Amino acid sequence: MYDIIKDDITSRMDSSIQSFKSDMQGIRAGRASPSMLDSIKIDAYGQKMNINQLGNITTPDPRTINIDIWDSANISLVEKALRESDLGINPMIEGNLIRLPLPQLTEERRSEFLKMASKISENTKVAVRNIRRDGIEQVKKLEKDKEIGQDDSKKYQENIDKITADQIKSIDEILKNKEEDLKKI
Repeated sequence: MYDIIKDDITSRMDSSIQSFKSDMQGIRAGRASPSMLDSIKIDAYGQKMNINQLGNITTPDPRTINIDIWDSANISLVEKALRESDLGINPMIEGNLIRLPLPQLTEERRSEFLKMASKISENTKVAVRNIRRDGIEQVKKLEKDKEIGQDDSKKYQENIDKITADQIKSIDEILKNKEEDLKKI
């Protein structure tokens, strides 16, 4: 029974970490990357879609992202979403092509990105701790229902704490790498 709980919390924590990594890629560090646009959703065809589902994204040079939109009806939707995003990018439209010239990172913008990264990190840690709490409550319920003994309950709870600590450490490492990346250049 504990294995099911352990697998559940591990997979939920892993998905939180994956989401965190994805959010971190969306914070730019001076270099153009298609993954910067991953967090931007566009209301097209009656649903929320990623930009890469509406066109080809390329990076012709380190300071530019090009989006070649397949359906010209979506150009204004993509442009609006880009302008409203927190990336601070001013899109230029040339036919079906949207050019995103990335400005040089200012100290002020860099510190905004650092704060944003810290906030996302803290939210992910809260999510992981909530998953930990759920797992421990499930173990305590097994003990209360006399399905496991007190010793096993304590051992399982310690194991869940260790898994949580490892995940928090992973989050801290990802944040540290992102901070170093943002402080360069």
